[in-house]
Order: sequence, then structure tokens, then C-alpha cells
Amino acid sequence: MTTDALPTTDASPHLRRVLTLWDLIFYGLILIQPTAPIPLFGVAQKLSNGHTVTTILVAMLAMMVTAFSYGRMASVYPSAGSAYTYVGRTISPHLGFLVGWAMLLDYILQPLLCTIWIAAAIHSRYAPQLPYPIAAILVGSFITLLNLRGIKSSARANKVLLVAMSIVIIAFFWLAVRYLLRVGSWGALFSIQPFYDPVTFNAHQIWMATSFAALTYIGFDGITTLSEEVKNPKRNVLLATVLVCLFTGIFSGVEVYLGQRIWPDWHSFVNIETAFMDVCQRVGGMPLFQAMGLILILAAVGSGLTGGLGAARLLFGMGRDGVLPRRFFAHISSGSRTPTYNILLIGIIAVLGAIGLNYVGNAYEHAGELLNFGAFLAFMGVNFSAFWHFGIVMRSQRRPRILGDIVLPLAGFAFCGLIWWNLNPLAKSVGGIWFALGLTYIVVTTRGFRLAPKLIDFRES
Repeated sequence: MTTDALPTTDASPHLRRVLTLWDLIFYGLILIQPTAPIPLFGVAQKLSNGHTVTTILVAMLAMMVTAFSYGRMASVYPSAGSAYTYVGRTISPHLGFLVGWAMLLDYILQPLLCTIWIAAAIHSRYAPQLPYPIAAILVGSFITLLNLRGIKSSARANKVLLVAMSIVIIAFFWLAVRYLLRVGSWGALFSIQPFYDPVTFNAHQIWMATSFAALTYIGFDGITTLSEEVKNPKRNVLLATVLVCLFTGIFSGVEVYLGQRIWPDWHSFVNIETAFMDVCQRVGGMPLFQAMGLILILAAVGSGLTGGLGAARLLFGMGRDGVLPRRFFAHISSGSRTPTYNILLIGIIAVLGAIGLNYVGNAYEHAGELLNFGAFLAFMGVNFSAFWHFGIVMRSQRRPRILGDIVLPLAGFAFCGLIWWNLNPLAKSVGGIWFALGLTYIVVTTRGFRLAPKLIDFRES
């Protein structure tokens, strides 16, 4: 296997190993955010026929197994924690490039997803007289302008926002429980209906909804990027990635469970993108409605800033290294020292995508599933890499552990593959075109896979 197509792990310099298991868990929860399932709630309710909590828990199982594979691979390649690296070094640099190409789509689409949600919230909740396309243009332009000016979402601001989110979510929990006990006593609070309603349960729709609800967990793999700074990384990185998925699943499950019990008639939402705000208003009136709306908009703006700049930097790195046309993608503004052309390109994609997807159906649903197209290809790659490295390559050096080396990674591969297969047709069509472009590129540039592919440096993002 050719390995010189990917950066090797340097022996020096080393970062200080100061992070504990709980530091990693806290970092992972910050990446995912405690409000992760809230923007998805209404769409997931519609897709699952009122079984959002079930889809969250099903996705949790797939993510926990995948997190196990991420943790094990991070112990092998601690300095570069990404699916691109794991697949490229373990299986093939050409397959690694294709996984990286699929991941690139996620970076480009994150600002689009944020733009859609904010524009929908403004149009449906705060300024209904403002047409959705105009709201999308204003939101996308605002985020793009901030990135052009080099304004970043600071770590301090993110911590303040996390505290604010936690306060609002705790208030929601308390008000929701109080509301349910008041309207229906313990029978309203405890029910199996959110998990299984025989009248509306449909296994195929559950799988389709799970492919969307899995957005809840996107970001957990960022924990592996800290592998070089962790005490006992072989143990703690693996445990942290799995526990973050477990905590996220349980916490998110409680959020959507209460939402389902408070508003069981998912057909009657005012707007499905902002449906959880209806739930908040029912239990806490306008104060909770406004508080939830504010933190969600601020979180989306922060994610849009971080995602847009990360995508622009990644495109810059690809332009600089000759993966993409250098004249456009490697351009840097002399004033702000930012990749201006790339930021503008990401902004244009966000605005046009938000408007275009709205005309073909629910824009947030389509954008979320399209983002999951790349994410789950990457997850499948990590699971198969873990199987290949520990179950095949290392077999001659030690006795294989059937459960950890073979059964779990292959189960994770199959589980993620099943979720990926149930993405909606539009996501698979657009994602398939994107993947075909990457495949065509690598076939041409490597002369039919005879040369090593050029690098995608995800450290730029």
C-alpha cells in the first residue's frame, strides 16, 4: 500500500498531555451543543410519523459503534483525526481522497443549513411579511460579510452561549414536566407512545427519519483531533467519543420525548422548521419562546461563521496545493488576509441553495440529508478502516478480538450504510453527482489510480 500520499505522523514536537476524560467529554458536548435536536424536531416528527425519540435512539446506536471505531483509529493515528486520514493510511490513499471529497461537501453545506434555519425562523416567527427568499439573502449576506471582515466566533462567546443554552434547556425541562403533570398527571408525563405508536409506526419511515435525525450527533468526531493532548489517549479518546454519543442520545431523547408529549399532534405545527418553539410557547409562554428562538439563532449564526470560514480555508488549502484551480481558490485578500473568493463562493452557495431547496420541498430537510450524505460515507469509511486495520492487517501480529476487531466495526459499517441508503432521493442524487465529480477527478489526475492522489489538508479548516 502506498502511504506517501498522506502526511506522516511527526515524532516531534509533542503537545502537552493535559486533557482528562471529562475535558474531552465537555469539549465534545460543546461541539454538538445541547440544543442539537431542537431545530430538527418538527421535520423529524413529520418524517417519522411522530417517532422522533425513536429515531434519535436508533441513530445513537450507530453513532456509538462508529465512535468506538473513531476512538480506536485515533490511537493509531493520534495527530490527524479524520476519516480521510484513517481510510487513506489504512486502506488506500485513493479511497481516502474520495472520503475526503465527500467530507468537503459537509464543510460547504454547513453554512447553507444555518442560513435555511435562520431565514425560516425570521420569515415564520418574527417578520412574516418578509418573503423567505429575501430573508435567506439577508442572512447569507450577513454571515458572509462577517467572515469577509475576519470576525470569528470566539471561544469565550461559545462558552457564554453554551451556558445560556443550558439555562434555557433546564428551564424548559422544569416547565415541561410541570405542564404535563398539571394537564394529565403522571399518565401525561410517562408514556410509550413517543417510542412506539401502533397506529402510525412504519419501519421504513423510521429508517428514513433516522437518516435525518442523525444530524443530532454531527461533530462528535472532533474529539479525535485532540488526541495528542490527552492523558492516556488510547483509553480516554475512545471512551470520550462513545460517552459523548451516549450522553447526547439520552439528553436529546429526553428533549424530544417531552416535546412529543407536549405537542403530540405533529400535523398542527405552525412551521415545522421552528416547531419546537411552539412547544416552548405552550409550556412557558412568550418568555421561553423568545429565549429559545434567540439562542437558536445565535447558535446558528456562530455555526455559520465557523463553518463558512472553515470551508473557505479548506478550499484555500486545496487551491494552494493544486487540488483545485490555484488562481481562484488560493487567492488571499491583501487587506483582511482572508480567502475572499472562497468566502464569497460559500455565501453564494448558501443563499442560492436556501432559495432553491425551498422550491423543491422542505429546504432544511433536504440540506440536512445532503450533509449526511458525506458524513455517513465518512462514518462507513472509519468503521471499515477499523475492521481492516485491527481485524486484517494486525491479525499476523496479535490474536484478533472478534467482538472489537471484527463484529463491532462491521456492524457499524452496515448500520451507517443502512442509514445512508435511506437518505431521500434528492440527497442521494446531488451527493452522487458530487461524488462522481471527485471520482472523475482522481481517475484523471492519478492516470487511472496509478499515481498517488494530491492531499486534502483538513488542518486548514
